[in-house]
Amino acid sequence: MANPLLKEDVFKKTSDIQGGVVYSERQTAMTISGTINKSIILLLLLGASAAYAWSHPAIAQTLMFPALIIGFILAMVNIFKPNISGIIAPIYALCEGIVLGAISLYFNNSYPGIVVNAVFLTIGVLFCMLAAYRAGLLRATPKFRKILLLSMMGIFVFYLINIVMSFFGSPLGYFGSNSQGAVLINLVIVVIAALNFIIDFDMIEQGAYRGAPKYMEWYCAFALLITLVWLYLEILRMLARRR
Repeated sequence: MANPLLKEDVFKKTSDIQGGVVYSERQTAMTISGTINKSIILLLLLGASAAYAWSHPAIAQTLMFPALIIGFILAMVNIFKPNISGIIAPIYALCEGIVLGAISLYFNNSYPGIVVNAVFLTIGVLFCMLAAYRAGLLRATPKFRKILLLSMMGIFVFYLINIVMSFFGSPLGYFGSNSQGAVLINLVIVVIAALNFIIDFDMIEQGAYRGAPKYMEWYCAFALLITLVWLYLEILRMLARRR
């Protein structure tokens, strides 16, 4: 789902503030380029495990739910222990790749070619949001953060309600519906997921400026991966509904 990991208080907990600038002791400071490099590493790991799951469907079906559970546990641990992100993030990327590979294969069998479209659309949205951020068209102002946070909370509650509804086989459930209303809701969630990148980019920039500890590069790359995966899944679901 959304990306609750990149919060300003995370950086406050990892460094001491002196005169408005954060100084990390006994550690190399976090950099933007370092975060980008680690994000690429995680994407490669996720892509490799997803490709393996794609080419071994029987194994993927067996590993999907254990990988999902392990990935969730790792995500929770990483929220409270960011200093071990260098260990957790790569393992999480491998687990998430198994899950995405299995889900993508299912969708592609039902709608051939849909996965390629979803991947390119996700990448396109990422670069568009990065361009908008770099150009100053979108900024993580306090009002922007507040609106986005409230939207994400609403989506979280919406997800929970629909998961409960799905247990009772309700035809009104969001996840199993192909109505135009569901498509519209799907589009709104895609937009909110995309806007999360602005928060991510801003916090990475602030972390590098403040000299956050080096391990925060893994933490931020991990958080970016969560947003990217959420966006991909919602785009995949939206394309499937349009089919």
